[in-house]
Amino acid sequence: MNRMEMNPLDAEVGIAQDAALDAAQGRGPAAAGVETEANARAMKIVYASGLSANDSSLYRLWALERLGHRVVPLNAYEYVPGNALLRKIAFRLAAGPSVERLNRDLLRLVERERPDLVWTDKLLGMQPKTLLKLREMGVATVSYMIDNPFGTRRDPGWRLYRKDIPFYDLHVVQRDASIAEYAARGARDTIKIQTAYEPTIHFPPMAGWSDADRDREVSFVGTPYDDRAATLAWLAGQGFQVAVSGNGRQWKRALGAADFTRLYREGELYGQQYREAIWRSKINLSFLTRANGDEFVHKSFEIAGCGGFLLAERSEGHRQRFIEDEEAVFFTGRSELAAKIARYLPDAGARARIAAAGRARAQRDGYHNDRQVGLIVERVREIVQRMDAGRGARSGPQSGLGAQ
Repeated sequence: MNRMEMNPLDAEVGIAQDAALDAAQGRGPAAAGVETEANARAMKIVYASGLSANDSSLYRLWALERLGHRVVPLNAYEYVPGNALLRKIAFRLAAGPSVERLNRDLLRLVERERPDLVWTDKLLGMQPKTLLKLREMGVATVSYMIDNPFGTRRDPGWRLYRKDIPFYDLHVVQRDASIAEYAARGARDTIKIQTAYEPTIHFPPMAGWSDADRDREVSFVGTPYDDRAATLAWLAGQGFQVAVSGNGRQWKRALGAADFTRLYREGELYGQQYREAIWRSKINLSFLTRANGDEFVHKSFEIAGCGGFLLAERSEGHRQRFIEDEEAVFFTGRSELAAKIARYLPDAGARARIAAAGRARAQRDGYHNDRQVGLIVERVREIVQRMDAGRGARSGPQSGLGAQ
């Protein structure tokens, strides 16, 4: 068997992924409404988000299903206008016929399915009036937001989402600062949950994997936010062999033609290709997105989940989750970054020891979707119970006379 065909769990993992993807696309037993003993006792959830094999939103849907819940997907990508100009307008303004149709179809789906919960994952086209209607229908709502609508990165598309904040029953965020920011804008309830790795995607290589299998020395897979392009080009100028993967157009613009030709390889990597790139890297870099106010980053947990050697930008969030120089290695600034690379690149034993400890920490402390999504579900259950109790009180006896 080719070494890239991976560990013995691959067949089982592939089946699980296929089943979850089928459900997300409206196929298979879950989509058809087949009940099991587990999900008959669990919640029914309408899950609205952009869903594709390349999106972490789909991974969280899988986790809900693994936890025994019955998930009914609504794929927001099906509401993206085909015309490029209309697509840009709809994204920037969160308005137009496609947004109206999304909200109309969501309400129809809820009316038909009668779920306990509507879970949205970075759904920027949700309208406040839709959330009000869902509350009238007695359906709890949760918004999972992986990005920062109040950061300095100034991404477009937040206009409608900011108006939604007071109308969701629960917001899930990744930053301490977001708790106060959401409260100041009228949020009913907010919980901080860290990003996570997907256990069916991000797992270690088969036993015996070594530097002989690694053809990427200093590796980064991602986007050229902040000063990453300049930093990676600088590292290459210091004599390190740097490999960069991601969106080609963005990296060519950020690096310039010469450095792009020298550093860029393999294109955009997702799923198996992304995991294999981590496996094939001696040092995996993970940068904070400072313009997004990051305390830690998704990539760090994915690298750890894959059993990769993690060299991450130092932050309190990273230091709370990994013991420095034992479970991960951290840096602040270019000079320390170069020094850490020079220290660990020739030391395969130290890299293997730290990578194994980081993987064990991530697994033991639940840096995976099943645990993190499970924490959200625990909070949601409290909200659903309060709503049920409120409905019971309103429908019960109103006075002593009514009780006779």
